[in-house]
Amino acid sequence: MRIKKIRGHRRRWKAIDDWVAAYKVLDMDYLKSRQRDYAKIRVHPWSSISMLNSEISSPKGATKRRILNGLIEIYDAWKNELDQLGAPYYLKIWLYEPRFINAQVVCAIGDCLDFYTNTFFKPDDSKKFNPKIYGPLEEEVSKFKWEYRLDEDHFDNETVGSPEMYETMKDYKSHKNWFEKKLTKPHRLMKLEEPIGEINEYYSFKRGAVWLGEK
Repeated sequence: MRIKKIRGHRRRWKAIDDWVAAYKVLDMDYLKSRQRDYAKIRVHPWSSISMLNSEISSPKGATKRRILNGLIEIYDAWKNELDQLGAPYYLKIWLYEPRFINAQVVCAIGDCLDFYTNTFFKPDDSKKFNPKIYGPLEEEVSKFKWEYRLDEDHFDNETVGSPEMYETMKDYKSHKNWFEKKLTKPHRLMKLEEPIGEINEYYSFKRGAVWLGEK
């Protein structure tokens, strides 16, 4: 897969500022109805779906810091609103590395308070967050308590499916060979005590870290 470079980052900064301004306002009516909400990075081209065999390169340098600062602003604005509820709530920044573009602010209340508790796998070998890698934002990110989790891609034993699901037998065999080769690489295996339909195993492949931050 090719990595597409992003040029003219300064032209994206206005879009980043607009995204932050829009998401800083937490829709409390929506939250009380759905019990949870999130703010993903909605800035072109990083929020776009590539239709080609390529992947958008993750934001770097000043652009990455501008987005991270935006996530912190959204977090702080949401925290001010949630503090007024007078009830427990879940509010964290999910900071992915190196897949930074997946970062988001997530909150939950009421019946969904524990909804995100087991979203990410917690490995035995814990790591310590290093705020210095964020340069000028070191002081801001140091105000958060960060917990280490794994960023993983997940598959199950029904990922390939049956030949009838493919246009040609060649497509089926190609996907089957790809998946069998993938399973030879290091991964976590989880067997379900009670199968979900035909699914009885999950395979999780580490892609990086997710840091869960809260004040």
